[in-house]
Amino acid sequence: MKLLLINPNTTEAITGLVCAEARKVAAPTTTITAATGRFGARYIASRAAYAVAGHAALDAYAEHGADADVIALTCFGDPALLALKEIAHQPVVGMAEASCRVAAADGGRFAIVTGGERWQSMLMEFVTTLGLADRLAVVATVAPTGADIARDPDRALALLAEACTAAVRQHGADRVILGGAGLAGIAPRIADRVPVPLIDSLVACVGMAEALAAAPPPKPSTGDLAATPPVESVGLSGPLARLMAG
Repeated sequence: MKLLLINPNTTEAITGLVCAEARKVAAPTTTITAATGRFGARYIASRAAYAVAGHAALDAYAEHGADADVIALTCFGDPALLALKEIAHQPVVGMAEASCRVAAADGGRFAIVTGGERWQSMLMEFVTTLGLADRLAVVATVAPTGADIARDPDRALALLAEACTAAVRQHGADRVILGGAGLAGIAPRIADRVPVPLIDSLVACVGMAEALAAAPPPKPSTGDLAATPPVESVGLSGPLARLMAG
């Protein structure tokens, strides 16, 4: 099974991090490749960067996605998730989508802890689009961005553990998602400091991607996620323009 990780951040080190962590949890039969955003922000931490990252994710899929069995969007917040589901011929799952659905699967309420203060309202809106707003206890952010945390994760461990514990004690979360590409692999390091299960967003994403690849749902023939109708475009990369043209 071929899994393509799309990192719409433009930082190759983040791509390397998610690849390394994904390989630790993927099945031995899963082949992992990755694509990094060709343009845009080094790390997504604002609405403007998020909007550009959506284009970068589509561009990366058009360039690298043809031979994959399943696509994983490895930027927490999932820019262009629905657009990728519409345009791709294989299943697509996002890191935030997967972890929220895993967190909500057993009932109770879940919290999200991530880096970058502007993500709070953006993620609350995203959870609403999944139909899980009533299950969300809180979105808690810490001041360092995911990129800052990825550069020096040791310095962030105590801060993240404190934020996770506060989500449980002050907001009643039954599970906590540690979200973000830059936070991949941190959950096991602080799990013993948090009184409820921690969910690593990348682990949830890889698991859901493998499940979708094993039993891929049929592509909708009608509705808003049916195949993209052909459209002419201007200024796009060659692969994306051809994909848009059908």
